[in-house]
Amino acid sequence: METKNSKSNAAFLHWMKPIIIALKELGGQGKPQEVRSIIAKNEHLTEEELSETRGKNNVNKFENEVAFARNYLVSGGYLDKSVYGMWKLTEQGWNVDMTDELASDIFKQGMAEMTDKRNSKADYRWVEFYMNFADVLLQYKNNRFDLIHKIREVYSSINFKLPKLETDNNIVDIDPFTIFALFNKGITNDNRIKILRAIAKIFNIKADVPIAFDGVPVVNNLKATFYYFKGERDAKDIDNLWELFDNAIQYSNALSEPYKSNMQKSYDEVRKQKGVNWNITMGLYWIRPNIFINLDSRNREFLNDVDNMPHYFTSIFANVNKGLPDGANYFYMCEQARNALKNEEYPYHSFPELSYYAWKSTKEENENDNPTTPVDSNVKETNYWLYSPGDNASMWDEFYNLGIMAIGWDDVTDLKQFVSKEAIKEYMRKTYDASYSYKNNAHCLWQFANEIKEGDVVFAKKGMHKIVGKGVVTSGYVYDTSRDTYRHIRKVDWQNKGEWELQKQAAMKTLTNITPYSDYVQELLDLFAEDTPEEVQEQKEIKYPSYSKEKFLNQVYMDEDTYNTLTELLETKYNVILQGAPGVGKTYAAKRLAYSIMGQIDTSRVAMVQFHQSYSYEDFIQGYRPYKDGFELENGAFYKFCKEAEEDNERPYFFIIDEINRGNLSKILGELMMLIEKDKRGEKIKLLYSNEWFTVPKNVRIIGMMNTADRSLALMDYALRRRFAFFDFAPAFASDGFKNYLTEKNSSKLEKLISTVELLNNAIAADESLGDGFRIGHSYFCTDDEVTDGWLKSVVEYEVIPLIKEYWFDEPAKVRDWSSALRSAIK
Repeated sequence: METKNSKSNAAFLHWMKPIIIALKELGGQGKPQEVRSIIAKNEHLTEEELSETRGKNNVNKFENEVAFARNYLVSGGYLDKSVYGMWKLTEQGWNVDMTDELASDIFKQGMAEMTDKRNSKADYRWVEFYMNFADVLLQYKNNRFDLIHKIREVYSSINFKLPKLETDNNIVDIDPFTIFALFNKGITNDNRIKILRAIAKIFNIKADVPIAFDGVPVVNNLKATFYYFKGERDAKDIDNLWELFDNAIQYSNALSEPYKSNMQKSYDEVRKQKGVNWNITMGLYWIRPNIFINLDSRNREFLNDVDNMPHYFTSIFANVNKGLPDGANYFYMCEQARNALKNEEYPYHSFPELSYYAWKSTKEENENDNPTTPVDSNVKETNYWLYSPGDNASMWDEFYNLGIMAIGWDDVTDLKQFVSKEAIKEYMRKTYDASYSYKNNAHCLWQFANEIKEGDVVFAKKGMHKIVGKGVVTSGYVYDTSRDTYRHIRKVDWQNKGEWELQKQAAMKTLTNITPYSDYVQELLDLFAEDTPEEVQEQKEIKYPSYSKEKFLNQVYMDEDTYNTLTELLETKYNVILQGAPGVGKTYAAKRLAYSIMGQIDTSRVAMVQFHQSYSYEDFIQGYRPYKDGFELENGAFYKFCKEAEEDNERPYFFIIDEINRGNLSKILGELMMLIEKDKRGEKIKLLYSNEWFTVPKNVRIIGMMNTADRSLALMDYALRRRFAFFDFAPAFASDGFKNYLTEKNSSKLEKLISTVELLNNAIAADESLGDGFRIGHSYFCTDDEVTDGWLKSVVEYEVIPLIKEYWFDEPAKVRDWSSALRSAIK
């Protein structure tokens, strides 16, 4: 094929038409390699053309240009990127007649949009200040005593408490990267600006103090030093960090030898130290943002996603997730990436722009490091809605033909202007009859505007006994002023129309989220099974947020060695019980453990149940349930989970059982007691009720949680115990993470209370009637809110003291003494 030989940065445009043609030949969608193969065949490309490389990176020219063309087709709306690793034509793509002029327009429009995104509200004035401060800090390399004094002066001048930089707060040495981390961690922008203003004054920084920090990565508050504290670090650790800092600045000023070799040697020395991991790339980026690339978890995820980055850029970072690169590889990544970003095909041309773009593109998917936020709270899965298209479906034909769903209350204008349901209710009371509460109507309007999302499934109902259609939501909320009535709309791809009788009465409300009622949802889906083409039955793939070991360690107070032991134990045994006293974080850690092993917050592969005294085999596996005038065989939670895992046997699935020792395990498991063993996985056994052959797949892992302090529960029998490994969860008051948490909370009363609780735990452990398994856990004392006197009193009076009253119910004097000690700690 004859290709353009110009120096135009848009040389890839001529691949747009071949991509469209190839996808049509593939039936509308295909994997990248399939698309490239058809293009190569259609365009009669030679082996030489297919293997040609370009640039200093020696990337494949053909693959790279096709990837570029595909990215612009996505931004133009001709390709769909919703399914990872799959290129798919949109309706617009199917119908387009691609010409050179149109390809050029798509490129120009895409560049304009990406430039707007890059420039939108982005402020990189921090770069000059950070570089200036780094130059000033270098002057203190051999005068760290004065440097420590000035840092203390910075904090005292603004009445801030200096974060803990040593165990005893007696700072004898400090490195420059940790100083940068003081204002590049999880603090408010207002506090960050106050700190920088004080730094500017005390260190005489000439650059303007920044007020925005676009593209600045921050370290985890619980790991904000680049060294371990005294007694745990090597004597040369902080000296080595200063040497790297010095060499990095010299290299960035010259970009040549011998500075490159010196810095590479320093980097390799530092990367072996305790307290140093990916954070060192953040530190180097802070001091010279245009020279060194930041490789925090967000950037690594972004750089490796071909949906975000062109092919030859991702190839530079192909091995980055294998661990912190050594000096040679890190230099290679920085140099190659700098060269690549000079290309105008990119929507960003510097590392700060790249970091900002990565943050902006992934902020909705990345886990909030706030430890009190549910780990899977932001996962966007399909919801199911029951909806009435007008009174008694009076608007159904119109809505079906227009491809919309809509609701009334037109005088309540654009719903996006309301910040809460209460605001909607207040508006309705002013607009309509003030004597009504409008509770249900406001709830309906709020859900329609804010909770329904693209990809959700809607069942249209008529009255309370008929379903008239099913569709998939395809747009966000719109207040359509061009309509005379029913102005609150969303677009819907109505896939089915007819009348189906309901066996159970439908909800009377206009809009109902029926997702929690899985059996009812399945009943409705079954109504359409015969009318739905096979290709439509496949649900849209969900791109789950990533979750790594690094994120687990940031959120759970556990060291890396313990984490590795736990994951190896789970893989060795397949069944693990996390046991410990109340408040040690067993339940908190269980889901996060599963997600860290999977590498993503894939909620479809994790199920959780809680055992109790009434929980039975019929709940867990299968049994007969009342139905109409008789009984019906119904499958239980574990049965359904195993069937799902069996169909996806190349990926791990995790079944979590809370309070596992509260149930009668022999009764609940029945004949499956044998099948859960690792060496029995995959074997079949006949079930009690259905007489069907059943197996527990090899990819199912069982995680149980057991409260060792509950004396009302019997011990598990030995036949069951040998099928599980037992992992002890202990209070984590001595962990680095919890110590850093105390530092962040900056509460002397909380610290005194923790010291008292540690003494209390020693007494509990020494008591022959109690022991280690009854110690009080650290999670009682964890909060995302400010530590106030009221909160401390609540924890002591209503959580801890009732617990020790239960422990020492027959020793009132001991309860009285320890209650007094706990109350005194927070006075």
